[in-house]
Amino acid sequence: AAQPSEENMNEETPLLHRRTASSDSQISNSRLYLAVFSAVLGNFNFGYSLVYSSPVLPKFKSPDADPRLRMDTDQAAWFGSIYTLGAAAGGLGAMLLNDLIGRKMSIMMSAVPSSIGYMLMGGAVNLWMLLLGRFLTGVAGGMTAASIPVYISEISHKKVRGALGSCPQITAVFGTLTLYALGLVVPWRWLAVAGSVPAVLMVILLAFMPSSPRRLLSLGQEQKAEKALRWLRGSNYNTNIELNAIQQSINTQVKITWSQLLTPIYYRPILISVGMRFLQQMTGITPVLVYLEPIFAKSNVALEPRYDAAIVGAVRLFSVAVAASLMDKAGRKALLYSSSMLMFLSSLTLTMISHTTPCPAVNITAPGYSSHAELGNTLQASQGTAVSVIPLISTVVFIFGYAMGWGPITWLLMSEVLPLVARGVASGLCVTVSWLTAFVLTHVFTLMVDTYGLYVPYLTFTVVCVLCLLFNAVCIPETRNRSLEEIENYFRTGRTFTIRQNHPSVVSS
Repeated sequence: AAQPSEENMNEETPLLHRRTASSDSQISNSRLYLAVFSAVLGNFNFGYSLVYSSPVLPKFKSPDADPRLRMDTDQAAWFGSIYTLGAAAGGLGAMLLNDLIGRKMSIMMSAVPSSIGYMLMGGAVNLWMLLLGRFLTGVAGGMTAASIPVYISEISHKKVRGALGSCPQITAVFGTLTLYALGLVVPWRWLAVAGSVPAVLMVILLAFMPSSPRRLLSLGQEQKAEKALRWLRGSNYNTNIELNAIQQSINTQVKITWSQLLTPIYYRPILISVGMRFLQQMTGITPVLVYLEPIFAKSNVALEPRYDAAIVGAVRLFSVAVAASLMDKAGRKALLYSSSMLMFLSSLTLTMISHTTPCPAVNITAPGYSSHAELGNTLQASQGTAVSVIPLISTVVFIFGYAMGWGPITWLLMSEVLPLVARGVASGLCVTVSWLTAFVLTHVFTLMVDTYGLYVPYLTFTVVCVLCLLFNAVCIPETRNRSLEEIENYFRTGRTFTIRQNHPSVVSS
């Protein structure tokens, strides 16, 4: 057969691009946004339940607490950290459920342990009920953490996938802020009752949302996949191009074995995802959020710790919104660089503040002391005010930096770079590693603070932020404006996103 001339190829390529642009221009995102909103209600619940211990622990450790529920230091540490152990178990469960029953059903199943856990905590009359309830809400958090980013990435098109990929983190932060705000006025039992409402609403809404078109095609259900994609993109959207691209990707996939995981196309993206989730937790974000009020109390900040926690929650929500608006403009790597630098500077500041030595004693009988006493008192008061404000400002900057980069982008990149054929299992593995790291770190954090104060934990977090900078520079690819198939091609070929094939319906960007 005659090969097409270069002139003919140049004439055909703009035509294909015009067809792609024409189909993209007919996209309606309203239903896609509704599906994403329905799913991320699970992340709202995740953020809410994660920091539930922050406002309620002081009540359980109070002498006025119910004797059956009163906690000592060790029991309080378990109440704060057992959530992360449950999240690790939920991540393991999601490894099986994601591919067994699908992403959407896995998200809906998370409402079961969530509701039971909140019921146990809301009606607790013994300490074991509080611990078991906290563990079950952690299981639900791990399930949603492993399933929701994958579901969103598979139903979104590449022009909005970056912004929508940050929605899980935004709603998790909003859930955290809601808990901090309600904790100012609502008793701890009613806080648990309120937490079950988003889970129930999530199940109701998701029941009317479509499954992932990619999963439906992998099951051989072409008509259902076409119907789901048309529902998500609008009635005027030409689904053929996108469906053909997805089908082409599925056709090139085979069931992998453990030996095949040693090939770069599989182990590189999995290691990148696991490494990001490990470093994300090693920055110290989970113990900082779980023990936020006790940390502020130990830092002698100017305001009451519960109000400081609410301020941090509000700043965190604002910073994630900033990240969402810049995700598809500035790119993933630029935001990760900015995030790492802000976290490094703030944690370094907290390290220096927490490693202060007392001033030498002043001999008040020395000549001239009385004449300078008033000036000395004034300087000491102004210095105390500054020192009490700096920990709050530094913590706010730390949370801001995390929430604009290593918070949302880690979730997004995990769903983007993981190999399509192993995405369900690999995402569960990433979440499990993440939360096991968080569990160990949260327990060690308590021991380090009791032994050394806040200096050693903050110094550790500072070193980790440097590692985050290096990891981003060396290992993480820029995935902005790349389809999932192009990202997979990057790891298959080594260094190129461009898909070279004769299939006329797939156009690489």
